[in-house]
Amino acid sequence: MPDLNDKPTVPVHVGIIMDGNGRWAQQQGFPRTQGHKVGAEVAKKIILRARDLGVKYLTLYTFSTENWSRPKAEVDFIMNLLSFHLKTERDFYTNNGIRLLHLGDISRLSKDLQHQINAAVDESKNNDKINLVFAINHGGRDELIRTINKIKADSSSENITEESLRGYLDLPEVPDADLIIRTGGEQRLSNFLLWHSAYAELEFSDKLWPDYTPDDFEHNIQSFAARNRRFGGVK
Repeated sequence: MPDLNDKPTVPVHVGIIMDGNGRWAQQQGFPRTQGHKVGAEVAKKIILRARDLGVKYLTLYTFSTENWSRPKAEVDFIMNLLSFHLKTERDFYTNNGIRLLHLGDISRLSKDLQHQINAAVDESKNNDKINLVFAINHGGRDELIRTINKIKADSSSENITEESLRGYLDLPEVPDADLIIRTGGEQRLSNFLLWHSAYAELEFSDKLWPDYTPDDFEHNIQSFAARNRRFGGVK
């Protein structure tokens, strides 16, 4: 349990639901896929601002378990964009001290994309400025179901506690989210970081993701710093 007298000004772990790429593109008269391309460039700017502000973990909701229901052409474009990004942005991660991690069920992704994700995670493991978590094929419920099945398969598991369950999560070392930001005007979590968000502060922006700026992000961080976080206790 966090110290109730300790009031950090910068969250350790921020999660972002990057919503609005498709709608932004349609408003501009472009195909939805163009929004994802622009959104990827916006993400790079936000990553750097998060690093500069001292955020230690940044989780980006890149592709959810529910996103498979989108048109195949859009899904294929997103997967190809992820693959292209991982191939071409290695210097970006290395030069900026960004360590990559993956959250989600990797088994449904193509073998090539799985390889690229694993390679990027391995190559960046010594980078120490910020931990960037790509949530690809992630769903909070899916993660909990897979976690329960891991526990069932482990004959050594006995009484389950919060801490022992955490050890079976996709990324046990990643701390709970302090702040979750959602762009695009919607105000829901959409199955994102369900276990990790138990006491997360929530910030919602009406801006579509391609219009979201590093200054918007910093404003959300400042809003977090003004919150009175009690974690069920009393100061």
